[in-house]
Amino acid sequence: MSGLNYPPPDFSSAPTVPSIMGPFTSARVSEPQRTVSSAPSSLLPPLVVDLDDTLLKTDLLLESFFSLLRRAPGAALAVPFWLLKGRAHLKREIASRVRLDVALLPYRTALLEQLRVERGKGRSIVLATASDELLAQQVADHLQLFDGVLASDGSTNLSGERKRERLESQFGERGFDYAGDGSIDLAVWSSARKAIVANPNPRLLRAVGKVAAVETVFEDSRPRFAEYVKTLRPQQWLKNLLVLVPVLAAHRFNEPALLIKSFLVFAAFCCYASCGYVFNDLLDLSADRRHPRKRLRPFASGRLPLSYGLVMIPALLVLGCVLAAFGSRLVVGILLVYLTLTLTYSLYIKTVALLDCLVLAGLYTLRIMAGSTAVGIWLSPWLLAFSMFLFVSLAFVKRYDELVVMRGIDGDHAKARGYEMSDAELLASKGTASGYAAALVLALYISSSAAKALYRRPEFMWFLVPLLLYWVGHMWLVAHRGKMIDDPLVFALRDQTSRIVLVLMLGTALLAT
Repeated sequence: MSGLNYPPPDFSSAPTVPSIMGPFTSARVSEPQRTVSSAPSSLLPPLVVDLDDTLLKTDLLLESFFSLLRRAPGAALAVPFWLLKGRAHLKREIASRVRLDVALLPYRTALLEQLRVERGKGRSIVLATASDELLAQQVADHLQLFDGVLASDGSTNLSGERKRERLESQFGERGFDYAGDGSIDLAVWSSARKAIVANPNPRLLRAVGKVAAVETVFEDSRPRFAEYVKTLRPQQWLKNLLVLVPVLAAHRFNEPALLIKSFLVFAAFCCYASCGYVFNDLLDLSADRRHPRKRLRPFASGRLPLSYGLVMIPALLVLGCVLAAFGSRLVVGILLVYLTLTLTYSLYIKTVALLDCLVLAGLYTLRIMAGSTAVGIWLSPWLLAFSMFLFVSLAFVKRYDELVVMRGIDGDHAKARGYEMSDAELLASKGTASGYAAALVLALYISSSAAKALYRRPEFMWFLVPLLLYWVGHMWLVAHRGKMIDDPLVFALRDQTSRIVLVLMLGTALLAT
């Protein structure tokens, strides 16, 4: 809406409202302290609340941008041209093309509870935000707390001085209390009667205290270093150890120069894999918030700002490219192919049934190819065929497990990515068949001249076949029971049965060497 159609209230005759908060330096609390007032809430000035990073622990412009990117990736090309016409125009163009699931957004619950208390007492509450009014109105309609909404309208970006002028014209100077979160809100606080501050740093709190009386501070616990690292998914870096497979398979692990190159490529893949995970998390905010485990991820839960992801993506890309260059230019090329496939997968392929599993398997195999290229050891067709069949099986395990998890939430009508609950049997049959095909390739390899040339006692290698068959069956049994709580490879490294099988397989290979 364009504004609130009632004149600024005159509070010159209203009784003075005492506060128990005292000086702003004593107002730092993790839970809000109530203001004790002898006046009815209806006589208090309106309580004006900012939205981004205040009532919400996220930014609606970034939320809507990633939602748009998820729905229509090509629209991202138009963003610079929209921005040339101003931030308000950019916000309107994006907001008109998306609809966020506002019920799942991370709200600041302590502030929200205080608003409900004030609303219950009859106090007027107004939402004033720099976000576009199309999105702000969606939030207001969901919460049913606000008497009015003031927001950017496509031509005016309602932030800073513009917001202050709008509120002054609506309520008069010192005719409102204001809840905000950042330095850009200092202009608004300078005209407010009292200030409510969301999650400030000490410097901001001192600045607010110089322009307004601080009534309440809503302070979240600061994100720990581990939460920043968590967005990079370091547990998934274990999969990048696949770059060492060519050196190990060729029995040249006693050559330090090759190992150094392999570990540099490993580090490069860690950077690019983390870049892909961060990008994927930003695209999947809404879907993650529906998931019982993924909703706790730092971005989805609002623990970390989305801007952190925007900074990390280019930083990881540059660092990964530098590390890959120590391998060879061809390794850089493979890494760029990996990145392209990862981004394409995140934007489109992961919702295409069956194709998504083939691409996931291809991403695993690309790691082996990059390791092979870095050390100059060409891969045998046996290893390529074995890895594709095995990783296709693991990709199907991943999708099957997601269906099992979502069935616990949505019942028999559950969906995950491009799959429906009725597809579960198909996924299981294809996945187990692919795993057993990998065992067949291994058996054929053991009988080949290539194995006899590389191993002194290749007959011991036959013990690998039943071990692999058992492990594939074990993984599918765990997934069928809904107990696989992570990526299949990461789960395997944490699963006791899988670790025992891995040790037995390594011991068998050493006996055959």
